Amino acid sequence: MGINRLFITASILLKVFLLISFLYIPILYADSKSIDSANFDDFPLKHAIENPAWFKLSFLELKVDIEEAKENNKSGVLLYFGQKRCPYCKKFIDDNFTKKDVLKYVKANFDVIGIDVRGTKTVVDFNNKELSEREFAVQQKANFTPTLIFYNLRGQMILKLVGYQSPYRFRAAMEYARDKHYTAESFRDYLSRAKKDLTDKLAGLNKQNYFSPPPFKLDRRKVKNAKPLMVFFEQGNCHACDVLHTGPLMNFKTKKRMRFFEVVQLNMWADTQIVTPKGKKLTAKKWAEKLNINYAPTLIVFDKQGNEIIRAGSVVHFFRLSKIISYVLDQGYKKFGNYRAWRMSSTSQ
Repeated sequence: MGINRLFITASILLKVFLLISFLYIPILYADSKSIDSANFDDFPLKHAIENPAWFKLSFLELKVDIEEAKENNKSGVLLYFGQKRCPYCKKFIDDNFTKKDVLKYVKANFDVIGIDVRGTKTVVDFNNKELSEREFAVQQKANFTPTLIFYNLRGQMILKLVGYQSPYRFRAAMEYARDKHYTAESFRDYLSRAKKDLTDKLAGLNKQNYFSPPPFKLDRRKVKNAKPLMVFFEQGNCHACDVLHTGPLMNFKTKKRMRFFEVVQLNMWADTQIVTPKGKKLTAKKWAEKLNINYAPTLIVFDKQGNEIIRAGSVVHFFRLSKIISYVLDQGYKKFGNYRAWRMSSTSQ
C-alpha cells in the first residue's frame, strides 16, 4: 500500500507540474515574441527576410499599377516599404499574413507592392519621375520600416501608416481604405469609434522623472536657446505605453541623453490646457487631433523653432528610439532633410 500511495502521489505531482508548465511556457513564449513586449529585440536581424511570394510582381511604374488594380477589380494599391533585416517588418509579416482572414482580405482588395528602402530598382512615381527605390523611400518619408501607404484608384494617397501594425489595426486600415471612410473622417476618428469608454483612456499615465511638469507652455518662438522638444502622446490602460516606460525609457543610456531635450507627456484624450510650440492655445486632445495622432504612444520631436522634426507613431524599442535621439542631437535633419536620407548615409550607421 505504501508503494501504491507513493506512486499515486508522484502521479498527482507530475500532473500538477505539467499543468503549470503548460500554462506558463506559452505565456513566456508569447511574451518573448510580442512586439509590445520589453523582451522584443529591435536590433537588425542576422538573417535577411523576403517579402511574401504573393506580393504583386510589379515593374514599379505606379500609374500602370493603378490601372491594373482597376482591371483586377481591386480597391486600390498598397505600397509596402520594408528592408531585409528589419525585425519590425518580420513581425508584421508573421503576425498579419499568416492569418487567413487578413490574407484573404488584403488579396481580394489590394495589389500589394514591395519597396526595398535600400533597393536600387527604378520606380516611376505618379509624376512620371524616375527614382531608385531608396530615393523613392526618402521622397515618401518612409522613415521607419515597415511603412504602409494606401492609394485609391485615382492614385491619391489616402492613408499612411509608419511602423509595425497589429492585425487589429491593419484590418481597420484596410476597411478604412476599401470602404472609403477617408471621405468622411480621419483614421483617428474611425479607430476611436471602436475604442473603449473614454474613462478607460483617461486613466493614469506612467511617469518619468525627466518629464516636465505642467503648465505646458511649449511655445518655442520666444524661448532663447531652447532645447529640442520631445512630446509623448499616450493614453490610460495602454500596454504599449507600459512597455515603452518599463523598457526604452528606463534604459540608462536613454535617460542620460534625455537631458538634452525638454520632455513632455500628454494624455491624447484629455482636456489638459497647453500652448503649442507655435503658440496656439489648445487642449491636448485638440492638438492630437490636429497632428492626426491615431496611436498610443506616439513620439514627436520639435526643433528650437517649434517645427516638427520627426515622429514615431508605432511601437518603439531601444534601437529605434536611440536612432531617433541621435538623428535629432546630431542634427541629421539639417544635413539630410529627413530621417530616411540620414539613415541611408554612413553617418547614421
